[in-house]
Amino acid sequence: MDYTTPVGQTRLLIADLGDPPLMSDPVLEGYLSLHDYDGTPESITRPGIWRAAADALDAIATSEVLTSKKIRTQDLSTDGPAVAAELRKQAATLRGKADQADAEADSFFEIIPFCGSRSAEAEEWRL
Repeated sequence: MDYTTPVGQTRLLIADLGDPPLMSDPVLEGYLSLHDYDGTPESITRPGIWRAAADALDAIATSEVLTSKKIRTQDLSTDGPAVAAELRKQAATLRGKADQADAEADSFFEIIPFCGSRSAEAEEWRL
């Protein structure tokens, strides 16, 4: 597994490191494509990878709720909704990081020096 690619980095963020992986590469590429990934590493930003990973975690959480109900027997206890809640919390953290990175990138502004005439605004030109 190449963890320097967008798919590999997304897999790292969702801790899908098993063999075989929980999600296939085409599925992760689908989540990445929702955030402008076109198959080339240059087409997606780090916040896009974080958002794709958050989407994947949300999908895993939904699957967990659908398949693993809260079950308690004498020697076994599972709590699918609690696991899903933790996955959604991690997804929210990743989206927060992405939003913060986007806000920092958008906070750039340029100061343009005033190069106008020497007269005051709305003052007529005098010869």
